[in-house]
Amino acid sequence: MPAVIRVLPALAGAVLFLAACGTEKASPGGERTEGARKAPVSAESLCPDDFAQFGAAPASPAPGATPSGTPRSLPVPSAGGPGEDGLKITGLYAWGAGSECASADYSAAFELTNQGTEKATYTVTFGFLSASGGSVDNVERTVEAVAPGATVKDVVAMSAMAAAHPPEVTGVEVIKVRSVPTAEASSASGPCPASGVHVYADQGDAAMGLRVVGLHLVNCGSDTYQLNGYPGLELLDEDHEKVDGVRILHGTDAISPAAGGDGSPRPLTLRPGQSARTTLAWRNTTQAGDPVNAPYVRVRPKPGAAPVTVVPELDLGTTGKLGVGPWEMDESSSG
Repeated sequence: MPAVIRVLPALAGAVLFLAACGTEKASPGGERTEGARKAPVSAESLCPDDFAQFGAAPASPAPGATPSGTPRSLPVPSAGGPGEDGLKITGLYAWGAGSECASADYSAAFELTNQGTEKATYTVTFGFLSASGGSVDNVERTVEAVAPGATVKDVVAMSAMAAAHPPEVTGVEVIKVRSVPTAEASSASGPCPASGVHVYADQGDAAMGLRVVGLHLVNCGSDTYQLNGYPGLELLDEDHEKVDGVRILHGTDAISPAAGGDGSPRPLTLRPGQSARTTLAWRNTTQAGDPVNAPYVRVRPKPGAAPVTVVPELDLGTTGKLGVGPWEMDESSSG
């Protein structure tokens, strides 16, 4: 069940004094690094991203008037330990007129505990709610490289677009928590992995029950990278257990001729900076039987390659089929 926090009408002022400012940041695993400055600062000089850098949320509200630009701490019910996903919302804050952070309007503080046995990277989807329970905004927050047993404190802010003319926010909920082993986390850019390639899934497309997601591979190394044929795929459920009973088809024509992943496999040589792509296609039709959902797909670009876990959220219905196209050169790549 999603964790939901409802907010009471009472509001109180908040003043926050921190031991460090500016460059202090929560490092992976919940450890903290020393900041460049040592001076107490008030909450009106901080934005949600600053709180995230400190690895902490605003302190409990103190009695008194709320200074202009200071976040108002909205009361939350007492809570126990982390939920089944290791996540607990610890606060909801409103940013008033006059704040440099006015575009954020609302932010939520949370704690995330890695309850697994290996370092993991999390993507959490939060929903900011109106008094009627309707959705005001959904926001994703990624927390990288959390060590086993470690707890990380972080803050998520409502998006600037939603904050332009928002209704009053009175609650926040956890919609979805996804985690992958940090060693298998996908990436589209940034430091080049030891494998020499970035592998990631795009946002995909959905129409009339047909789902199409692109898988992309970028040679970020200094050597050429060889591909030939189809990637190896392993489907995993929400508990990261292998999903059985789904046929992985080479080619996507059996799913839909419009999916665009039914070419003939051929050898590819990617020079540094060049890219390749392939296509995943499925339908979410549901008939007799239990529908199958597989949020995670472990991808091996070629036999013997290190796996990368992507999160295409496969809602396979009762079809029992997933089509994958052959690797092909991405003509839009440079190099």
